[in-house]
Amino acid sequence: MKPLHGVLLLLATAPSATRADDYSGMLAYLDVARIDGHALAGANGAIAVNQAAGDLNVQANLRGIAKGDRADVAINARQLQQGNGVLSGPLRATAYIGGDALAGASGIASINQASGIANTTLNVVSATLARQGIRETDDTALAAEGSALAGGRDDTGRGVATGTRSAGVASTALRGFDGVLQLNQIAGNGNDTANVLGLVVQDRP
Repeated sequence: MKPLHGVLLLLATAPSATRADDYSGMLAYLDVARIDGHALAGANGAIAVNQAAGDLNVQANLRGIAKGDRADVAINARQLQQGNGVLSGPLRATAYIGGDALAGASGIASINQASGIANTTLNVVSATLARQGIRETDDTALAAEGSALAGGRDDTGRGVATGTRSAGVASTALRGFDGVLQLNQIAGNGNDTANVLGLVVQDRP
């Protein structure tokens, strides 16, 4: 009878092991963010992409456009996070843009790409079209058109077990893009990146 009991025990534990393997596989799948094929190929205008693989990543694409005799644009962004926590298991996160994604696109494209934990990424574009002679600007004024603050972070993401974090763009993606392209790429934990572009154009009467 002992061999029979051993067989019954083996059959009873097999489904539990299978469920654990399925759950681990699902978590690995959820840590992959991928854009490929012909996604956004040939798109025209204002394009915004936020791509994140991992936990507690904060991303934003902000634009402001003004036209008039006394036009002005001001963008102020604050990206803060506090009191968050993540499990200490290994993280294998991948954010990738491949294929012909955004190939031949044009306009303003702002892309945030993050792989890891507690990263912040920000793209800002401000454009002002004002009457000639009404507005003058210098480098300091241009810098003030868009401001970004990332911080207020605790130790979220530190001490997480080893794994891999990767962010990449294939050589075929974005091929032939025409216009303004902003790209933030992060692979890791607790990083801050920002692209801020300010334009002031004088409108002829």
